[in-house]
Amino acid sequence: MVKRVLISENARQVLEQLKSQHGELMFHQSGGCCDGSSPMCFPKGELMLNETDVYLGDIANCPFYMSKDQFEYWKHTQLTIDVTKGRGSSFSLEIPLGLRFVIKSRLFTEDELLQMGPVDTVKN
Repeated sequence: MVKRVLISENARQVLEQLKSQHGELMFHQSGGCCDGSSPMCFPKGELMLNETDVYLGDIANCPFYMSKDQFEYWKHTQLTIDVTKGRGSSFSLEIPLGLRFVIKSRLFTEDELLQMGPVDTVKN
């Protein structure tokens, strides 16, 4: 099955460092302006989710969520979480390291789109 979200090796290494400091983690991409459209990493459970969020899958054993509105824009693409030098202005856990998570994307092929299952909305 084709995955909707992947993680680069560099981002995986940063994520493992963050896990050792903060425990279980989660990702969310809200789709707000500026840094709000970047993937943000939080301690698992710190960000309250609701029916306006969808679950895209796990990366490095961390759930990745996105707002429904943002998903409508990205639903035809496979997302890869990567990391780059530079400080974003969000509350994401990597920011104090002088790094920020970014998204790289590619369009799914028509065959891949046929294999895609529905996403799950968050249920409280």
